[in-house]
Amino acid sequence: MTLQAKLDAFKADFKAGKPPYNAPPEIHPVMERATAELFASGQADRAIHTGDRAPAFELRDQNDNPVSSAALLAQGPLIVTFYRGVWCPYCNIELQALNEILPEVRALGANLVAISPQKQVNSRKSVRQNQLDFPVLSDVHGEVGAAFGLRFSLPDYLVALYQQLGNDLPAFNDDPSWTLPMPARYVIGRDGVVRYAEVNPDYTRRPEPGDMLTVLRDMR
Repeated sequence: MTLQAKLDAFKADFKAGKPPYNAPPEIHPVMERATAELFASGQADRAIHTGDRAPAFELRDQNDNPVSSAALLAQGPLIVTFYRGVWCPYCNIELQALNEILPEVRALGANLVAISPQKQVNSRKSVRQNQLDFPVLSDVHGEVGAAFGLRFSLPDYLVALYQQLGNDLPAFNDDPSWTLPMPARYVIGRDGVVRYAEVNPDYTRRPEPGDMLTVLRDMR
């Protein structure tokens, strides 16, 4: 089953209110409105894309180790995936799918990291819950996400809904701003130039992990 098929199956169960989700039906139009408005804002078109130079970064991983893009690019190409947090089931499904191709990524001489604005304790939970073998980096205050053009502020009505659902982003992220990155996936060459970019305001849609392998093979 493809990654998108898994995401679509989860979305269908979630919208149907099946256990264990039991999501009230009135929340879905609110979420869909926020996604439509993010599309309409054009922010995804202004984010870092193929051919751009990727912003350099140094962040702490789930074990508080410093991880720099410069050091990783010195070893080979780098796949970077931006995700919303361990509280997002769509993100967890994606991380698991990326972990499945990790041996092939490394065989092609590349590294893979995930970046979210969540605190390190939640990054550790991401690694543990999804049994990940790659670093999960904490982008405190979303500064790297902003450098890539991905960070956006949640509208007030979506903040209210998240609070109703118990998604306390200020607590998850140790940041009162109620901001998130748009989900995005990048392949960055050793020269720091982006060779592949996928940015989508719709958090329920993610590119297939196998696409990254094709890019890496072409780069060789």
